Amino acid sequence: MDYQLTAIYHKVQEGYIAFVEELPGANSQGATLDEARDNLREAVEMVIEANRAISGQELGSAKVIREPIKVSA
Repeated sequence: MDYQLTAIYHKVQEGYIAFVEELPGANSQGATLDEARDNLREAVEMVIEANRAISGQELGSAKVIREPIKVSA
């Protein structure tokens, strides 16, 4: 599933700080803008995977409905 999120890159002396506005915890850094982009992409994937794992643990064997949702903001 593809998501469109907003990545923010802030230039600092050491390189770039990066985060995603819509996804708390998805942040990273890199010496170059390209490195920061790659690292941020990986951080987003890790946050989503972790959230899914936490959800699965909390729900256990409960019967739930999972479905995609589209939003506009």
